[in-house]
Amino acid sequence: MSILVVGSVALDSVKTPFGKVDSVLGGSGTYFSTAASFFTDVRLVAVVGEDFPAEHLDFLRSRNIDLSGVVAAPGKTFRWEGEYGYDLNEAHTLDTQLNVFGSFQPDIPDNYRDAKVVFLANIDPELQLQVLEQVAHPELVACDTMNFWISGKRDALLKTLKRVDTLLINEAEARQLAEEANLVKAAQKIISWGPKRLVVKRGEYGSLLFSEHSTFAAPAYPLESVFDPTGAGDTFAGGFLGFLAATGNLSERSIRQAIIFGSVMASFTVENFSLERLRQLEYIEIEERFRRFKLLTEFAGLDN
Repeated sequence: MSILVVGSVALDSVKTPFGKVDSVLGGSGTYFSTAASFFTDVRLVAVVGEDFPAEHLDFLRSRNIDLSGVVAAPGKTFRWEGEYGYDLNEAHTLDTQLNVFGSFQPDIPDNYRDAKVVFLANIDPELQLQVLEQVAHPELVACDTMNFWISGKRDALLKTLKRVDTLLINEAEARQLAEEANLVKAAQKIISWGPKRLVVKRGEYGSLLFSEHSTFAAPAYPLESVFDPTGAGDTFAGGFLGFLAATGNLSERSIRQAIIFGSVMASFTVENFSLERLRQLEYIEIEERFRRFKLLTEFAGLDN
């Protein structure tokens, strides 16, 4: 099954203790689409400005990402500037310029409206609802959000969640959304609002999957070199939904496998700035890291 994703395509400037880059390819839609493209066909809906480099569009096309839904609008591309300290779990935003993204109204092309899997990246929940009004009968809808929308557009976000199967957010956002300090209680409350499952992204501490009747925990892959965590959450979502779309299997076992594939994709992203690691990535590397990931927590059958 193909995936429809609606999100941002941006130019990022990022500084970490390990280096700095300026005006590189970024955006939630970009990271998600690139990761998911290793598993299935992706249709991207986004907006870019007149200053967006053609080479970045060429890269996305090289991943067989359908860009029919990407609009070039008069003005400048969405830009984000951030900095990380040695605690790479927290980004400090230095500057945000919405530019053409500020007036973005997603118009889903006719040939995208039959998508069976839909990912609503971190955009205004009112826009997320507009997208859902334009798609026919999706079998799986997942979305992301952030603290800005949780506090500023809570009512619209709750309306969106009624139509979402899977919500992917970080730990602080889950607590803020549910207004619960305890993460388990927070998950139970969020699931009662509509989503069948909640995926909590915890950075270097891994991820948690909550559903009505089960909980699953996955570690993060231990890495020697972490350069830039920007986009790791969106890459996680791309691996997670990409695997599910490719298999068409929504069993509990398959969803747990998808969590691991999401973690695998995120682990590659952070090994370099922007999407540089994903540009060089081969699927055989994904398979090998998935195998190693399984060994991290496997203990049954060991002699000692």
